[in-house]
Parts: sequence; structure tokens; C-alpha cells
Amino acid sequence: MPRRALVKIKPRRYKKGDIVTVATVIMHPMETGMRKDKKTGKVIPAHYITDVEVYYGGEKVTYMKTTSGLSANPFIAFNLKVDKEAPLKIVWKDNKGDITEKVVKIKFAQ
Repeated sequence: MPRRALVKIKPRRYKKGDIVTVATVIMHPMETGMRKDKKTGKVIPAHYITDVEVYYGGEKVTYMKTTSGLSANPFIAFNLKVDKEAPLKIVWKDNKGDITEKVVKIKFAQ
């Protein structure tokens, strides 16, 4: 099930060759599989992000292998040198096979 994801680029105005910070948040429960439901006493099944891939202009620029140790709704930030106007796509995959993608356009300030 695709989830809501937010991507912000700072600074908001940048030019070719600048290094920007890409900040992301994905709404995801990040269950470890070790917690019990307080009402039923049953273990809540594991459900967490396992992989994050980042593509810039169709080329993979980074990959992160993650574990259930991330908090719910994880925040991930990284730096990126922007050298072309192109789509920036972030793909989150979880242990249940769910895939969420978010695409933002890298566009230089005029």
C-alpha cells in the first residue's frame, strides 16, 4: 500500500553545481515484530522499510539498506550536488513488498 511521503529540498533556490540537502519523511508504522498489542496481547507483525533508493535523472545516486530499528515515520536527509535539471525520485520498499515512490523536479532558480 503506497504511503504518504514528503520531500523538501533546501535551500529552496539553488543553481547548477550547488549542493543541496534533500530531507524526506515517509509515513510508515515501522513495526519491529517484537511489540505486543496492549488489548489482545498478540504480537504485532513486523512491518518496516528495508530499502531506500534515490535516482537523479534516471541514474541511481544512492542506496540505503535499513532495518526495523528506524523510528515510525522515519526522517532521512542527504546532500546532493545538483548538476542538471531532472527528476529526483526516492523509492521506499518494505518487508511486506509495499513500494512508495515520490518524485520532485530539480529546477534551477532563474
